[in-house]
Amino acid sequence: MLKGSCLCGRVRYETSAAPLFGVVCHCRDCQRATGNGYVPVFAVPKTTLRVRGEAKSYTVTGGSGQPTIRHFCPNCGSLLFGEPLVAAGLITLYLGAMDDPPEFKPDYVQYTRQRPGWCRIEVVAREFEGAGG
Repeated sequence: MLKGSCLCGRVRYETSAAPLFGVVCHCRDCQRATGNGYVPVFAVPKTTLRVRGEAKSYTVTGGSGQPTIRHFCPNCGSLLFGEPLVAAGLITLYLGAMDDPPEFKPDYVQYTRQRPGWCRIEVVAREFEGAGG
């Protein structure tokens, strides 16, 4: 069971699904959304996610050129999960919002061409200059 919440605890989520894959994303959208050089996420089937509390959402054009929806707490602003519409049916869970994230071994690192020079993280995974796959 993967569980998480925002900083203030008003919005909680859980899924019984095991992660389908893990990604480290360096696209400019993720950088701006998190204030960091990357974001680590797990993907799970959208149908397995249960949310308590009311999250707000914001839709932008993601690194893929397709819309992506970011869900966050309307009170504290914490990012919780995303919906990359390029991968319909999936939800990406931000590891930083998880209560007890499992060991993170990303399957790939994407948008490396947008990775800041100061943001080199050591992972053993395939890398792609754009979207993975």
